[in-house]
Amino acid sequence: MSIRFLIPFISAVLFASALFAQDKNQPTVDELVAKNIGAKGGATALNNLQTLRSTGKLLVPVQGLIELGYLQTKKRPDEVRTEASLQGMTQIEAYDSKEGWKISPFFGRKDPERMSADDVKALVEDTEIDGPLADWKNKGSTVEYLGTEDVDGTPAHKLKVVRKNGDVSFVYLDPDHFLEIRIVTQRVRHGAYEEVETDLGDYEQAGGVFVPTSIEVGRKGAPDKQVVVIDKLEANVPVDDTIFHFPGQINVPQPRR
Repeated sequence: MSIRFLIPFISAVLFASALFAQDKNQPTVDELVAKNIGAKGGATALNNLQTLRSTGKLLVPVQGLIELGYLQTKKRPDEVRTEASLQGMTQIEAYDSKEGWKISPFFGRKDPERMSADDVKALVEDTEIDGPLADWKNKGSTVEYLGTEDVDGTPAHKLKVVRKNGDVSFVYLDPDHFLEIRIVTQRVRHGAYEEVETDLGDYEQAGGVFVPTSIEVGRKGAPDKQVVVIDKLEANVPVDDTIFHFPGQINVPQPRR
């Protein structure tokens, strides 16, 4: 090999070696998921957390800020009910693992209505007590590590989660504590593309599990977002399943096969 070809050859080898070393230093999906679960309290604590009740306030940007009372109840494996109250009226959205429904008195609708499959998608995500990364394989999701990306000055680890229904969530983990600080979800709802950004912070313990108590949600890039501030967390409280079911619906247990 002549000298004039040797120099670029050596350069290419050194460049490839540097890339290989960089790739070896990159964390894997399994490592980041394990650190995320550990940061939340560990797999045992997460599995033992069967119900979670969060009480606080919802701040809505309408001609300034309107403050509503907020109550959310989650129960494993996949049930959730969220209430927002103001001046004697209560907005309700609930999912009982099969269907979602709502009551919207602020829009003049006081009777319960079943929700469409598109509208239920966000509720299904809300049922996840331990977040989108834990048990992702059994959920039918795929997860890919995309390196780091700046989140308000923090070089956060970025993971791409493709859910079983096709929705995509980009999960950003704090590089020091490995807890979620932002989730950006992309989906098609009623034929229109939407991108929802959720910022998470102020983690507190409930039943040995760290849970965010500050949640800011809105369309990506929107200047004003809804803010949930949790004042009280209750772990493993008794929860009657009927609060998740469509009002008046009788849930008959199915015989085992």
